[in-house]
Amino acid sequence: MKFRVLIDRDEKGVFVAGVPALPGCITQGTTRQEALSNIRMAVADYLESLQSYSLATRMTEEVVEVSV
Repeated sequence: MKFRVLIDRDEKGVFVAGVPALPGCITQGTTRQEALSNIRMAVADYLESLQSYSLATRMTEEVVEVSV
């Protein structure tokens, strides 16, 4: 499975990674690569948890355009 990951740096320079399609699936790392490695593990754990509770990932992601 593939998931879109958003990565940002916080005010202390820590890289924060999150998966919009999986609410609450967020982790961090001192480097971008560490944050990506950590989010891979977090996604795997998240999906395993859903499976253990017999919950399906029914969420879908859409892109909308907004005029500003």
